[in-house]
Amino acid sequence: MTDVIFREARRADLPAVIALLADDELGKARDFTEVDDAYEKAFADIEADPRNHLVVAEAGGELVGCLQITYIPGLGRHGAERSLIESVRVRSDLRGRGLGREMMVWVIDRARERGCALVQLTTDKSRADAHRFYRNLGFVASHEGMKLAL
Repeated sequence: MTDVIFREARRADLPAVIALLADDELGKARDFTEVDDAYEKAFADIEADPRNHLVVAEAGGELVGCLQITYIPGLGRHGAERSLIESVRVRSDLRGRGLGREMMVWVIDRARERGCALVQLTTDKSRADAHRFYRNLGFVASHEGMKLAL
């Protein structure tokens, strides 16, 4: 896509970001479409944390994508910082046009500029298209991820 800008999300973007998160089969089952106190608190926490960034992709004045990047300090890898990418979404009517790749290249470049030694992400096992997408970007399925719902 052309004329896409990437920027930090603002509070006014929250309804559009929430809509993006709910705009797929898995998101429909776990996210709401209306901003509530839980979303407000989460946004405020992300905004207040210098290691967390909620980034939106904007084209023609509309939000067309989003992702969250978190920078994690660690002792492993000789004290290397890593970046964790989460909640990558492209508006459903724009998928397959290269915006996701553009978003990922942008966020990987930010991690590289920051000096991160590693970029990591998780993707649901049912998302075969996402797996192919991330592999094409150079990601390797090197670990088995586990989660415990609380």
